[in-house]
Amino acid sequence: MKYPKLFAPLDLGFTTIRNRSIMGSMHTGLEETENGFERMAAYFSERAAGGIGMIITGGIAPNDEGGSDGHAKLSSQAEVEQHKIVTGRVHATAPDVKICLQILHSGPLARTKNAVAPSAIKSRISKQIPNELDAQGIEKQINDHVKCAVLAQKAGYDGVEIIGSAGYLVSTFLVEKTNQRDDEYGGSYENRMRFAIEIIRRTREAVGNNFIVIFRIAAMDMLHGGMSWDEVVTLGKRIEAAGATIISTHFTWHESAVPTIATMVPRAAFTSVTGRLRKELTIPLITSNRINMPDVAEQVLTRGDADLVSMARPLLADSDFMLKARDEREDEINTCIACNQACLDHTFNGITSSCLVNPRACHETELNFLPTKNQKRIAVIGAGPAGLAYATIAAERGHRVSLFDAADEIGGQFNLAKKIPGKEEFYETLRYYGKMIEVHNVDLKLGRIVSADELGPDQFDHVVVATGIAPRKPAIDGIDHEKAVLYTDVIKGNKPVGNKVAVIGAGGIGFDVCELISHSGPSGAVDANVFAREWGIDFDNHPRGGVTGVEPVVAKSDREIWLLQRKDTPVGRGLGRTTGWTHRLALSRRGVNMLNSVEYLKIDDEGLHIQREGKTAIIPADTVIICAGQESERSLYDALKDTSTSVELIGGAFKAAELDAKAAIKQASYSAAEI
Repeated sequence: MKYPKLFAPLDLGFTTIRNRSIMGSMHTGLEETENGFERMAAYFSERAAGGIGMIITGGIAPNDEGGSDGHAKLSSQAEVEQHKIVTGRVHATAPDVKICLQILHSGPLARTKNAVAPSAIKSRISKQIPNELDAQGIEKQINDHVKCAVLAQKAGYDGVEIIGSAGYLVSTFLVEKTNQRDDEYGGSYENRMRFAIEIIRRTREAVGNNFIVIFRIAAMDMLHGGMSWDEVVTLGKRIEAAGATIISTHFTWHESAVPTIATMVPRAAFTSVTGRLRKELTIPLITSNRINMPDVAEQVLTRGDADLVSMARPLLADSDFMLKARDEREDEINTCIACNQACLDHTFNGITSSCLVNPRACHETELNFLPTKNQKRIAVIGAGPAGLAYATIAAERGHRVSLFDAADEIGGQFNLAKKIPGKEEFYETLRYYGKMIEVHNVDLKLGRIVSADELGPDQFDHVVVATGIAPRKPAIDGIDHEKAVLYTDVIKGNKPVGNKVAVIGAGGIGFDVCELISHSGPSGAVDANVFAREWGIDFDNHPRGGVTGVEPVVAKSDREIWLLQRKDTPVGRGLGRTTGWTHRLALSRRGVNMLNSVEYLKIDDEGLHIQREGKTAIIPADTVIICAGQESERSLYDALKDTSTSVELIGGAFKAAELDAKAAIKQASYSAAEI
């Protein structure tokens, strides 16, 4: 077997996990949506059928104050019956798969007026000050955790995970900056650990010995003044002694200024921390974060960094991840690219989660690729993300598909994205689609500019135009000056870039271009030492939180760069909620100047003339990069729409306000499912 460590069973004494893979906890919004438990049953059972060893659900609150208003909870028998829908389906699908409920008390991060915490200290990312718990309140919270675990057992779960990290309730007891109490639950570290230990101890007493109890520990919380290494080890040992079956390591609090799950983070960047803690304990440990392919998981296990590997988003991207790994079909895995656009960004915006590269994720009851009963000859014009998704899904369903593209490689705009430092994962998506073209026998015709005359009903029953976009040239005086270059030419390396650069347009493309032209040396996403240095992490010495006293070392760009936008909102406001801040901070540290409320007057030999706040100025740029949006390329569609040809428009050709692979792949997938 190619991955012997990954597929080795793990004996827990009273039960066995069939392999070393875990679908880690990720709240999807299904927990609160209409028919959510039926949808969760379909979602989780598909992953169980796909070969995973154990599933941990999204966070479920143990009481009203533990979750934001409307958040799912488990505190009554009626709620037990709902959860049985999920556990029953999973166990019927794969009896040897374990499923555990995550008990998540949000503490000061709960969006409710009833939010509680050890001290009335507002989180940096919260809008409200939590209510300080009194002694009676602490006792209630402990008992509610225990009750939730007992109800989970009654609901058919194989275990629970109690989250003691991320800035949620349990973790705020552990850290001095958020726990300023002077009673038995505050002050000394012995006292600050008491809340977590009591929850585990009483939970074990209540559920008995034959039930999995996982504690999620902040092995490196990425907080200045956070937990020291000695405190992490001490807590781990005490949690083990209190009755935990497994300890799951987590990295960061939500308010930390260090990225841990974005695509710019190296694969398996934090597993060495788990490995160090594993040497101090005897119970199994779970590691996580940016483990997105089976070879990465195998390497982690082989190094001895963990006993189990948690992969949440990779199982969103491909429910058959483990089956494909077992059968040595890893080139068929639809790899998580850690973009966060459809998963975590959705979660934190109150939208049901999904996956950019797999729109079926969390929508298994409504989006299915069933065999067609009416085979058609389909031409797909354009092999960008939308065209690739449509062509491969339609072919999978049994249609005869021809895929045309004028370029000599598939990918469209993804071929630009993959060149941006920190976005190397985009290569994986193109590898996946390339393999799906082969598996589903799509007739790929590269280097072909196809005309409307070649697409008539005598040749094809249906034509899908996915010709994408063209960069938009704004109406600025001097836009054709030799200094003005399009972002496409810069990313492709077709045009030189000077030492003083103005970038017009601060959307995602503008930020990508600035990342590219301000970057020197290897990308942090592929070099863990570079990543640690740029984000101020000390893996070797593990100061408090892993970051205390460590200054990020970021090389200032050799270029002088101005990133400009017309809007009066802060530059970068429109970027993804969970990753936008990382891009803004990274460019700021490199010395990129970011200006909003800019009116572009003209481009000439002196540079870019602008007006801002009623004053005119000249940016002495020797290169002006145009990132001012896109226009749909739909001339072929226009030539076909009034003919007898059956034709539709998808992707950027359909709508090109801002490059949006998430919307393009989703639209293409739904359309291909219906044809």
